[in-house]
Amino acid sequence: MKLFNYLPVITVLFVMSFLTSCTPSEEKLRQKAEKIHRQVLTLDSHTDTPLRMMRSGFDIGQRHDPRERGGKMDLPRMEEGGLDAAFFAVFIGQGVMNPEAYEVAKRRAIEIFEMIHGEIGKYPELAEIALTPEDAYRLKEEGKRAIYIGLENAYPLGEDLSMVEEFYNLGARYITLSHTRNNQICDSSTDNAGPLHNGLSDFGREVIHEMNRLGMMIDVSHISDKAYYDVLEITEAPIIASHSNAKAICDNPRNLDDDMLIALAENGGVIQLCILSSYVKDMPPYPERDSAFADLRQRYNNFEDLTDEEMAEVRRQWDELNQKFPAPLANVSDLVDHLDYIVNLIGIDYVGIGTDFDGGGGLEDVFDVTEMGNITLELVRRGYSKKDIEKIWARNFMRVFKENEKIAGKR
Repeated sequence: MKLFNYLPVITVLFVMSFLTSCTPSEEKLRQKAEKIHRQVLTLDSHTDTPLRMMRSGFDIGQRHDPRERGGKMDLPRMEEGGLDAAFFAVFIGQGVMNPEAYEVAKRRAIEIFEMIHGEIGKYPELAEIALTPEDAYRLKEEGKRAIYIGLENAYPLGEDLSMVEEFYNLGARYITLSHTRNNQICDSSTDNAGPLHNGLSDFGREVIHEMNRLGMMIDVSHISDKAYYDVLEITEAPIIASHSNAKAICDNPRNLDDDMLIALAENGGVIQLCILSSYVKDMPPYPERDSAFADLRQRYNNFEDLTDEEMAEVRRQWDELNQKFPAPLANVSDLVDHLDYIVNLIGIDYVGIGTDFDGGGGLEDVFDVTEMGNITLELVRRGYSKKDIEKIWARNFMRVFKENEKIAGKR
């Protein structure tokens, strides 16, 4: 009778032991992913964290809560999430195209460059401004974060070609040629007014040649399809798409279609997958949120030509709306669907990660930089090797970075 009473327990223990011995446990997968994530160099090619750094009370050297208006990234959370290197964007919104406006945009861009240098310089034990591919590997060995700089939107160049080199000397290692609207360089993929130049402008072509001369990477995220092909026609160096995805998976004008991806591989470039959910998958409609943000834009002139005080107020109200109407989010599996698709189409050597943190980027399970390891975990789940993951996280991007430097050195 006593043996009979124990039989159900014995049976359950046997079944659990059998299942455990025959299937890899989630814990083993996590341990493997965490080990890989800490060993390889991890790089995020696009964040808008300087927008957060310009806000009163935000300290890049202190840990903040992303759910309490603390942004997606700071130096302590980069370390916690195993992110070794990141490009901080000097972003200037598109304004009118005349000499007076160009001068204002240039001055604001320079102020942001100087702010990044100054704020990172306060924490030499945590991070340094990085300028070369080698800097990231050196700083990882030293236990520090590598902070690179990119210029998002070439609008602050005005029509002065010498500004390309000036921004390079300030630390910019790529320029995103446009943003949401057409500028003096090229057409945007999302300007409702339609094309202005039918691709690159004549000045834009000069900018491409100058970037090649300096070894600055050309970022084609945001630009129109015609401008994209114009860039490929004249550049001597491989390009980057610092935060874009596959249009076949999510039909957003910011994403690249199959022909564009094939052309990117032929150029030797790299597409860095963005975790902004509306670029990852078709999200359900949310009319209350959409109308609230549209009203904010209308009340503040589409965020153009605002004073510093007005911009501070816009950011405050923007945060309040995000709290009141939280955006629906895609998940890391949705993101890696893009990666699988691109790898199957053009191979493992042309894809990386560019989150767009603090510019809208965020997933359910990669809500801020502390959860970056979940991307590696999903890659391990899908059978990507350590060598593959190393390429995805940084080696592919660094190959392009080095090739741009090499081509500049030949001149």
